Amino acid sequence: MLVVVTYDVSTETQAGRSRLRKVAKQCQNYGLRVQNSVFECKVDEAQFVVFKSSLLKLINEKEDSLRFYRLGNAYHNQIEHYGCKEVQDMEAPLIF
Repeated sequence: MLVVVTYDVSTETQAGRSRLRKVAKQCQNYGLRVQNSVFECKVDEAQFVVFKSSLLKLINEKEDSLRFYRLGNAYHNQIEHYGCKEVQDMEAPLIF
């Protein structure tokens, strides 16, 4: 299934900046960055549970925001893209 993850991590403190880097790195382990704080992640249900749990452990719920949008397996017809950012193939391996 495709899950879109968005986050807003407070960077007013050093601890917040550290959380931001950790959240971004964890998201990179599961998906592709499509905007600064937005990732598209192709995961199965078990992977999603682990991924979500790992992110919830990283954020400070009093200062940060984290959202998950579950688009399911038939996501190809639900996404429209316009503009300059290159569209990446979600089916390709995540090798950097």
